[in-house]
Amino acid sequence: MKLRLPGRRNHAATPDSASGSTAAQTEQLVRAGGKGRPTPKRHVAQGKRPGPPPPPPTTRKEAYKRMREQRAAQGAGARQGMARGDDGYLPARDRGPVRKLVRDVVDSRRNVGSFFLAIAGVALIGTFVPSLAVRSYASFLLLSFFLLLIVDSVVLGRRIKRAVAARFPDQQHKMKGLVWYGISRSTMIRRWRFPKPEVPVGAEV
Repeated sequence: MKLRLPGRRNHAATPDSASGSTAAQTEQLVRAGGKGRPTPKRHVAQGKRPGPPPPPPTTRKEAYKRMREQRAAQGAGARQGMARGDDGYLPARDRGPVRKLVRDVVDSRRNVGSFFLAIAGVALIGTFVPSLAVRSYASFLLLSFFLLLIVDSVVLGRRIKRAVAARFPDQQHKMKGLVWYGISRSTMIRRWRFPKPEVPVGAEV
């Protein structure tokens, strides 16, 4: 005949409560470990992962070196942001969707102003040539180019006004400033423009 011990029944009668307590503790540990929310992406997790702080510089030269490296990294990030056209990095004159539209209008066409530096360089060299005929041709070339530049700038200005009026009809803009902004950009060589062009030549804007 088996004897039942008084304390044994209580111990055997509570497996569910014990397992429930263990599950609750496990759940608390899991939540504490951060698994109660979606797993972040790898680059986000790596960016937020705390690392050991670097040791303090021991000399003034090392401190200056670290300062230069930090400034260089910040400057590189700012230049990349400006090249991409991020408003957070752009100067005030380049910010906003309206200015971006003007840049797209300029970058989507072939502008006479883009050849300004080349024509001006040729004309300048021609003025130093002893031949009177060459100097005359150089002056005629420069004058003709300026006339063509004026005509092209007028056409560009009208196109900018139409694009801005069609895209942002409910806003008031200083069209004179926008046109001058577009013309000044058109006089730069395409690869030297900043922010960099985001539309190809011939694209519909």
